Amino acid sequence: MTTVHDRLRVRRPLPRTSVPDTVRVAATALAPTIARGVLARRPAAVALAERFDADRRAGRLLRRLRTRYGSGPLRLRVPGRSLALVLSATDVERALTGTPTPFSAAAWEKQAALGQFEPNGVLASTGPERADRRRFNEDVLDTPETVHDLAESFATVVEEEAAILLGRVARTGGLAWPEFRIVWWRVIRRVVLGDAARDDSEVSDMLTRLRMHANWGPAWPRRDALRRRFRTRVQSYLDAAEPGSLAAAAARAPVTDRTDPADQMPQWLFAFEPAGMAAFRALGLLATHPEQAERAHAEAAEDGLDLPYLRACVQEAVRLWPTTLVLLRESTTETEWEDGVLPAGTGLIMLTPFLQRDEERLPYADVFTPRIWLDGTAQANWSLMPFSGGPAECPGRNLVLLVTSLFLARLLRSHEYRQAAGRSLAPDRPLPRTQSPFRLRLRARPWSATTSPWTSFAGP
Repeated sequence: MTTVHDRLRVRRPLPRTSVPDTVRVAATALAPTIARGVLARRPAAVALAERFDADRRAGRLLRRLRTRYGSGPLRLRVPGRSLALVLSATDVERALTGTPTPFSAAAWEKQAALGQFEPNGVLASTGPERADRRRFNEDVLDTPETVHDLAESFATVVEEEAAILLGRVARTGGLAWPEFRIVWWRVIRRVVLGDAARDDSEVSDMLTRLRMHANWGPAWPRRDALRRRFRTRVQSYLDAAEPGSLAAAAARAPVTDRTDPADQMPQWLFAFEPAGMAAFRALGLLATHPEQAERAHAEAAEDGLDLPYLRACVQEAVRLWPTTLVLLRESTTETEWEDGVLPAGTGLIMLTPFLQRDEERLPYADVFTPRIWLDGTAQANWSLMPFSGGPAECPGRNLVLLVTSLFLARLLRSHEYRQAAGRSLAPDRPLPRTQSPFRLRLRARPWSATTSPWTSFAGP
């Protein structure tokens, strides 16, 4: 039975950080996150964050604050805006499963940023518009299915583009992010827009410029002329609806006057680029972890569409180095928590590099452990959210994992890799919390199933 004392205790506001602690959070956790680029990475800022091990420093601070103030949510003392840090898996679960009510995915900051290039996209939408656009995204992206309805077409794209990349690898003996990214963007454009967009780097460049601009969120005016040119280009591919592409799937999906299909497509293009970054990092992990590499090579040799171990490797790369550095929710009403109350309109901040590498709660925090995505361990822990979770989980999760795992399989089927440059990755010591894919370089040599990986192959 709840007593008067219990009711009074629950109605108290949740703990709030002191001014010095708020400043520490801003300087140690939030500023490095914003500096790297929330929507598009800034290589120089990523390199600086890697040099100073920014995510490990932020993790130490947030663990100290959790000890001092409790498991949260922890309110920050920010003038003019109610903000709170989410510090536990239990509270992550509540925020993500409570979307869109009472925790909207369209937080004010997110709407301001995404408004730069997809103002009517599902992530910036609320109410009936969000429900309609979510349904459309799930239809086109074939959300529930591990293998998309167009998987055979996508596999052909991957095969053709990976062959070109491997030709370069054969000539140079190595692989780095710049050449990986060029080929990956060709895959993205063909999968999303169709084969005619393969060499349309201008549409990718326009989106990158808009995303870079959107990094500043509400602090920067919109580039409306650029956005109009970008949207016109995307609409032209939607109108063409080339068979075997997501544009074709979008053209035949049911729509209403709320849907705005052309404003959903930028998110598909946008989400696929960091997916390539995750795939490249996964390749770097496999290049430095022989046991996992052996299993990955074996699965790649099977030449199938459903590649669970390689999917797990990609998800593990995103756990270790999140492509989405922060998840945001905004409370639509006053909400009660174990230790107090948060007012309506509070922005909930979930810093994924902290939550997914929390060594106090995760024994595998700093270890490359793909098996957790296969044995149910990861699914049972709400701290692990590489594609968000709950009703607003990324509708393209399965599609992204399909294309990235197919691409990795093609690269592994004929070659093995060793790390040649970048922050050292090794199975016998904790993996770095911050890792720049821009500095990662791999050496490569031909491989076949008849020879064991790692033999007679000198390291960097």
